[in-house]
Amino acid sequence: MSAQRLGSDQEAALSLLAAAAVRERAHQMLELGLSKELPNVDVDIGQLPATADYVAQVIRANYPDLKIPLHTRWRHFVFGGRDLWKECLATAALTDKDARARAAFDLAIVSVLLDAGAGPDWHYRDSATGLLVGRSEGLALASLRMFESGFFSTNQHDPLRVDATRLMNLTTDDLARGLQAFERNPQTGLKGRAALLARLGHILHNEPSVFALADTARPGGLFDYFTKEAGTTIAAPDILSTLLRKLGPIWQDRLSLGGVPLGDTWRHSSVKRDDGSNGLVPLHKLSQWIIYSLIEPLLEAGFIVSDIGGLTGLAEYRNGGLFIDSGVIILRDRADQQRPLPVDSELVIEWRALTIALLDLLLPLLRERLGVTQRDFPLCAMLEGGTWKAGRNLARKKRPNGVPPLTIVSDGTVF
Repeated sequence: MSAQRLGSDQEAALSLLAAAAVRERAHQMLELGLSKELPNVDVDIGQLPATADYVAQVIRANYPDLKIPLHTRWRHFVFGGRDLWKECLATAALTDKDARARAAFDLAIVSVLLDAGAGPDWHYRDSATGLLVGRSEGLALASLRMFESGFFSTNQHDPLRVDATRLMNLTTDDLARGLQAFERNPQTGLKGRAALLARLGHILHNEPSVFALADTARPGGLFDYFTKEAGTTIAAPDILSTLLRKLGPIWQDRLSLGGVPLGDTWRHSSVKRDDGSNGLVPLHKLSQWIIYSLIEPLLEAGFIVSDIGGLTGLAEYRNGGLFIDSGVIILRDRADQQRPLPVDSELVIEWRALTIALLDLLLPLLRERLGVTQRDFPLCAMLEGGTWKAGRNLARKKRPNGVPPLTIVSDGTVF
């Protein structure tokens, strides 16, 4: 490959490591769907108003005052009105706001990377509260308890940290013990999760100029890296692009272009471009979930996070399930709901990309129904207050155990 071609491919690859690329290609997928040019699904946009009516009902039921918090991992640490993360911090010896921010970055990043679908049969039993919780909330609770116990730390006197050395040596058995994932309590993709965290550890260790500016190498080192030259304002899409470039190698067996790892990016034959990015669809679900979850620690440390709306909706099975179960996305072959689907199949890529674009279209409809402004009701408020919960509610009404409308063969590292 010539140096010119390599440079061109690298430039195309880097352009995909951005929220704007996710949104642009998602809307291209929507245009194809509306024109009935997708191979696996059709889009009935006429069902979107009724979907907005239902989501508005869910929002009003959960947040009658319409004061909706950010859509972040921190919401999943609240059970029965108890904020278990704040309880953890209250007993911690973290001396200043920067130390608290590093600890919060540590927890958020590891917790989100573990949050890629646990399967319907796994649950976490919390001895401190007596809770028995599954799915995303169960993974959140398990990760918090592991974190506060020092599971990810190499310093017994400083448990609230995630050390690169510990992650590098993490085994599947270690993680199984922490997540209570055994034969009678099976969890989907356990081996993949452990390998993902181990690769994260190696990246942290190998890039001290990014992850060890004020401490030994840890995910929380990103706080120092992000804020070193930021002044008082940091743009959320810029944080995402940095994260995608620095942590790209943790995603094993994924696509790359010009030597640049592309993370949560997939091939679809209907997406056309005249450069190396031809046929590529970026989605970046877990990475954007991380960024949403880093906003609060940054705000609490005194920074302003701008352009949060520049991030996109999340291409995952609750938001996506909402659109299938409400009839907006229609499978051409209904038998696809009964068969396991590879995560890189064109059907799954269509579903996930359409979800992002449809969330954008749903947002102004919700603002109209709720009588709120763009400023008071950003995209992340719709995700937290309505679409995720609405997707779960519809799943429970339509299928035993509330399983998603599609069954995805996942290694625990996608969504």
